[in-house]
Amino acid sequence: MWIIILLFLANIFMTFAWYWHLRFQETNLWKLILISWGIAFFEYCLQVPANHWGKSIFSAYQLKIIQEILTMIVFVLFAVFYLKEPLKWNYLIAFGFILLAVFFVFKK
Repeated sequence: MWIIILLFLANIFMTFAWYWHLRFQETNLWKLILISWGIAFFEYCLQVPANHWGKSIFSAYQLKIIQEILTMIVFVLFAVFYLKEPLKWNYLIAFGFILLAVFFVFKK
């Protein structure tokens, strides 16, 4: 369970690092890059241990799929609540296909 929690927290930091600046179109790009790198540092402090320890439980493929699903969950919440973008039906269908990928990766 700790692996999932670490991956989830890492995804929160990475989502912010990649997308928080979309609300600041007038800010100098070099400032946005430096701030994003600072935020991403914390993502790496969580992601690397999660993957390192998680490899004893999951395959690398499974770790990646878990990370992608968590990324989608975090991003949807971020897009709706921070960026104020609507969640459309076609996005939900696309996410459904990603969930199918999870099923196939974990199917024995």
